[in-house]
Amino acid sequence: SESSEVRINKFISQSGICSRREADNLIKKGLVRINGKRCKTLGQKIQTDDKVEVNGKEIKPEKKSYILLNKPKDFITTSKDTHGRRTVFELLKGINERVFHVGRLDRKTTGLLLFTNDGDLTKKLTHPSQRVKKVYYVKLDRALEESDLKKIKLGIKIDEESVFVNNISKLDKKGEIGVEIHIGKNRIIRKIFETLNYKVEKLDRVLFGTLTKKNLPRGKWRKLSENEVRSLKSF
Repeated sequence: SESSEVRINKFISQSGICSRREADNLIKKGLVRINGKRCKTLGQKIQTDDKVEVNGKEIKPEKKSYILLNKPKDFITTSKDTHGRRTVFELLKGINERVFHVGRLDRKTTGLLLFTNDGDLTKKLTHPSQRVKKVYYVKLDRALEESDLKKIKLGIKIDEESVFVNNISKLDKKGEIGVEIHIGKNRIIRKIFETLNYKVEKLDRVLFGTLTKKNLPRGKWRKLSENEVRSLKSF
C-alpha cells in the first residue's frame, strides 16, 4: 500500500492506544521513536510506513472499530482477571481488532457497554466535561419512599460530594425506577440508593448517548452504523 504523510500524534491515536493529546504527552516524555530515533517534535509529520515505537513496542494504525455489547450479569469489565472470573472480552467473539471498553459496568450491572479502538472518541466520551446521557433501569428491594425520591432530586452527598441525577421517575409501586445520569463515576447509581438504605437488586443500562438496546439480546454484540458513530462524535 502507498505511503502517505500524517502527524505523529494522529498516527499513535489511530493505533488505538490513546488519544492525540495523550500521544503528545508520550512524545514529551521521550517514549516515542520513529525509525529508531527519538521523536522530539510535537506535530512532527511522518510517513505511514515509518516504523513507530511507543515505550519500546512497535505500533500500527488499525481500522476503526465500534462495538456495542449488551452485557450480562457476572462478567467483569476488564481485559484480564487474576481471580479467574469471566470478563466482557470473552463475549466479543469474532472481533479481530484490539478494542477497549469505554467506561465500565460493575460485575452485577447489565446493559450497554461500548468498545472501540478510537482513542480520541474514548477520551471524549469519558471526559467529565462531556456528560454523556446514560439511562438506567433500577430494581430496588422495596418501593422508593416519596421523601427519598425528593432527596435524590435535590442531590445526595456521597464521599463528601453532592451527586445529582438528571432525571428520576418511579416506574411502578414495587421499587422499579428509571434514572438518567450524565456523570460517569464508578458505582454511582448503587451508592445513591445504598446511602438511603435500599438494596439494588437489578441495575441495567438501557441507554448510552444515543444508543439503545433495541434488537440486541443480552450477551450479544453488534457493530455500530456510520450514523451512530457520527452522532457519538458530535456530542
